[in-house]
Amino acid sequence: MSSGTKTSATATVHAADSHEVIRVRGARVNNLKDISVEIPKRRLTVFTGVSGSGKSSLVFGTIAAESQRMINETYSAFVQGFMPTLGRPEVDTLEGLTTAILVDQERLGSNPRSTVGTVTDANAMLRIVFSRLAQPHIGSPQAYSFNVPSISGAGAVTMEKGGKKVKERRSFSVTGGMCPECEGRGQVNGFNFAALFDETKSLSEGALTVPGYSMDGWYGRIFAGSGFFDMDKKLGQFTKQELDDLLYREPTKIKVDGINLTYEGVIPKLQKSHLAKDLEAMQPHIRAFVERAVTFTACPACDGTRLAEHARNSKIDNKSIADACAMQISDLALWVRGLKEASVAPLLDALGDTLDSFVDIGLGYLSLERPSGTLSGGEAQRTKMIRHLGSSLTDVTYVFDEPTIGLHPHDIDKMNELLLALRDKGNTVLVVEHKPETIAIADHVVDLGPQAGSAGGQLMYEGTVAGLRASDTVTGRHLDDRATLKDTVRPWSESLEVRGANTNNLKNINVDIPLGVLTVLTGVAGSGKSSLINGSLVGREGIITVDQGAIKGSRRSNPATYTGLLEPIRKAFAKVNGVKPALFSANSEGACPTCNGAGVIYTDLGMMAGVSSTCEECEGKRFDSMVLDYHFGGKDISEVLAMSATRAQEFFAEGEAKLPAAHKIITRLVDVGLGYISLGQPLTTLSGGERQRLKLATHLGEKGGVYILDEPTTGLHLADVEQLLDLLDRLVESGKSVIVIEHHQAVMAHADWIIDIGPGAGHDGGTVVFEGSPAALVADRSTLTGKHLAAYIGA
Repeated sequence: MSSGTKTSATATVHAADSHEVIRVRGARVNNLKDISVEIPKRRLTVFTGVSGSGKSSLVFGTIAAESQRMINETYSAFVQGFMPTLGRPEVDTLEGLTTAILVDQERLGSNPRSTVGTVTDANAMLRIVFSRLAQPHIGSPQAYSFNVPSISGAGAVTMEKGGKKVKERRSFSVTGGMCPECEGRGQVNGFNFAALFDETKSLSEGALTVPGYSMDGWYGRIFAGSGFFDMDKKLGQFTKQELDDLLYREPTKIKVDGINLTYEGVIPKLQKSHLAKDLEAMQPHIRAFVERAVTFTACPACDGTRLAEHARNSKIDNKSIADACAMQISDLALWVRGLKEASVAPLLDALGDTLDSFVDIGLGYLSLERPSGTLSGGEAQRTKMIRHLGSSLTDVTYVFDEPTIGLHPHDIDKMNELLLALRDKGNTVLVVEHKPETIAIADHVVDLGPQAGSAGGQLMYEGTVAGLRASDTVTGRHLDDRATLKDTVRPWSESLEVRGANTNNLKNINVDIPLGVLTVLTGVAGSGKSSLINGSLVGREGIITVDQGAIKGSRRSNPATYTGLLEPIRKAFAKVNGVKPALFSANSEGACPTCNGAGVIYTDLGMMAGVSSTCEECEGKRFDSMVLDYHFGGKDISEVLAMSATRAQEFFAEGEAKLPAAHKIITRLVDVGLGYISLGQPLTTLSGGERQRLKLATHLGEKGGVYILDEPTTGLHLADVEQLLDLLDRLVESGKSVIVIEHHQAVMAHADWIIDIGPGAGHDGGTVVFEGSPAALVADRSTLTGKHLAAYIGA
């Protein structure tokens, strides 16, 4: 960093006053190279740099992590035992920290009882409103909650009468709003028996096709010892009673070989073991089984509302709470504002403010009943913001991870206003961001680089936006980049026909999506882009979809295992050395015996926080020392996995290490902009954008004529968008059709054909408002997208 840049930084913050800055000295988390920065408090600081340069390592891995760790240390050792273990970040000193609140892109989870309303305060406030105003009056707010069952009973209560303690039997009842039929889930499930068992076989012959139901272990002993059926009888010959006992019998105590056991029918057992869990969190083979075996339909008793009859019949202005939660939030906000009742006026104002916040943040198209697990990463992050917008906390540090993800340029202005509002309340706002519109509003900028991975982690610039623009950093050079429209667009003649599309908010639209070209779907968040793709295209033969769904993987999963790259590498090592391929897997026979291939040792300190330390035996390499004696191309397996994709691409290209199968997969990683990640880097350390591009690299090897990409610029630096456009061009030129859902104007400008959905979000969207070339869209300027694209290219 030049001396001029340092001066700029000093002018921006009063470094002499430690109460006015967060001072970081010697940060070395992940790829950070001993960097030191001073971040002004009660200001908006944006962290920039190419993807993988170290932004998240500094903001989340260092500053936010240490704040959270220090807060946890204020609790007793007993309480800390129930908290996640947090190690101290690798940094020399951290001064001036305040309480950090993270607002990241992590999904909100797919708990079937979790909705947009329940993860914010909106549902709670709405239930109180109904408990006060709805008729017929049915009691407390919990009577309107689909998570509270109605129960009644009796019990003994100890009372003191006349100086003596006496027991009295009292009856009690709780009126909850849960539908008793579906238990508040809104769905009932049925079972496809053909996926549960093979009726041509007996139980002894393995008739049950449920994963884990082997008759060789405990299940076999329990089934055989129950006496409910003949283990050697074909299931197709079972009597009605025998089949009922096999599938539906409630838990029943039995004795097998003198041991007390419990027998339970297959279906109630599955309902407890599988259906009560988040489908997305299941192992792939379990999830595939559930999707085959279980059918979900709206509960006929509550019509999918989740609520008991008394809650559905209690209404305000002829609307039940189920009706209110099903409304688009922008409409619900107007309805709430229209309720005039002095007794609950403050509550109505607070609820109205919360609902208005949804609209302001670009989520007015959602409904409170929307399951939280169906939200995208960007929608989830903005929903989390709702919790903090009305908070009276001040002087805290808010940390955001690319808050503009999933936002149309029209909505970014609203997001910027909210970030500034949080700052103006007296808070420190730290934002990791790539969009120039948000970088432009920063009070202070910290730019990391110069490149990614091992070539990054350095402080390139610290100061004002004007100073960044004048600097010679990668971000500074690209900050004012603006795309230009292509001189010519590719012609097309064939298309994918979509007729009468009506998924979610789509209004029976007809549209032809071109084949053999780059087509970009545009429109504000919630306009219906994903509904068009998911409802009309996904699942068709020859279509490969790369969405934003999370990659499931532990610390033992890495790019080499996820992409299938490790397989040819293991075989190559095995062939050259005359040993088994399993030796070259840290999750199999080659694992270090001390850490079992984890590379770290976790020490449980009981009631104190545990400690994770690098395994001294393998020095974090994860492999048995004997395995590291085997080489391929002069490298052992740990050295190969430590290579960046770019280095590995060179390594496997020629000479004695030439390995075409591995080289092909690695080239795809480099093509999608992941050349800087190491082959053995844990998937848990990758950002959301990096994970999506990893999925894209994997799908590039599949056979299919049409690629659908959902916002592939997520997490990409301004300088990297060009590389993505080159990749999309190569796909089209190889004969593929590419359909991209995207908000980035550079991608719009590069399209051959644009389909703009709108004009607004939710029920204000769902129609095709433009079809044609980018030039025609700019010339037309009748849509929000057209206006913003015209402004972007300076037309």
